[in-house]
Amino acid sequence: MISGRMADRLFGGLARSAAILTLVLLLAIMVSLIIGAWPAISEYGLGFLTSSVWDPVQDQYGGLVMIYGTLATSAIALIIAVPVSFGIALFLTELSPAWLKRPLGTAIELLAAVPSIVYGMWGLMVFGPVLATYVQQPLQNLLTGVPYLGAFVSGPPVGIGILSAGIILAIMIIPFIASVMRDVFEVTPALLKESAYGLGSTTWEVVWKVVLPYTKTGVLGGVMLGLGRALGETMAVTFVIGNMNQLNSLSVFEAANSITSALANEFAEAGEGLHQASLIYLGLVLFFITFVVLACSKLLLNRLQKNEGARS
Repeated sequence: MISGRMADRLFGGLARSAAILTLVLLLAIMVSLIIGAWPAISEYGLGFLTSSVWDPVQDQYGGLVMIYGTLATSAIALIIAVPVSFGIALFLTELSPAWLKRPLGTAIELLAAVPSIVYGMWGLMVFGPVLATYVQQPLQNLLTGVPYLGAFVSGPPVGIGILSAGIILAIMIIPFIASVMRDVFEVTPALLKESAYGLGSTTWEVVWKVVLPYTKTGVLGGVMLGLGRALGETMAVTFVIGNMNQLNSLSVFEAANSITSALANEFAEAGEGLHQASLIYLGLVLFFITFVVLACSKLLLNRLQKNEGARS
């Protein structure tokens, strides 16, 4: 029988080993990506990030189209998903009748269990035509000729492209963000909320001035979880983004490509050499984007905590 002190040491050693193993795996992934991408890195350097040429026939590669498609679709997804998820979490924790909370919460969580390929098929066959007919065409008729705004809705309204992929991603990440927000909203001490209500605060004032400051770390974590899912999603985006390796304009109606779609479509058939190395380079870029996003979120949280200390 292991004594209490020995059990504590054993448990501490296992926990430390798990943490070290995670760091080792992370470094191993990064090193393997650098080694695999090295032919493309040595050939193109950082110019790979600014070149929009992707021509396997001529053996010329640039990742700008895929990087732009990944960032644009993820940004659209967050713009749509964050306020919707916040509204869902607010309703479930503050406004929903008791009989509706559990079935509605379960239904939202079940959306996360739908396979991504099903979202992609639905987006291509059902949502795309609806988007083209009832959103893209009216927007083009309304904004054509308007400076700047008209450029964002130019292109053929066929229901596939950056906007369609962004909306599908938003639908996919809403369950993750909403579930995290609901859970962190529920851990806010009831005494704080009841005190605010007792002082005459409205529901919105309680959420904005009491709940959100108390749970900002969890809320931001939920948003980052959704962003990570959006950046790494493959099959659903592949179905609806158009998979075109050209950047004709900045229109959200244009077909484009993303890093994950390019990897899914081309990696299995890519021959050894620059083509395969360029695809691995794209994977390294996606790894770096994810790391930068997580680092920025951590810095933002630290700044918020320092500002709280300054105000107190």
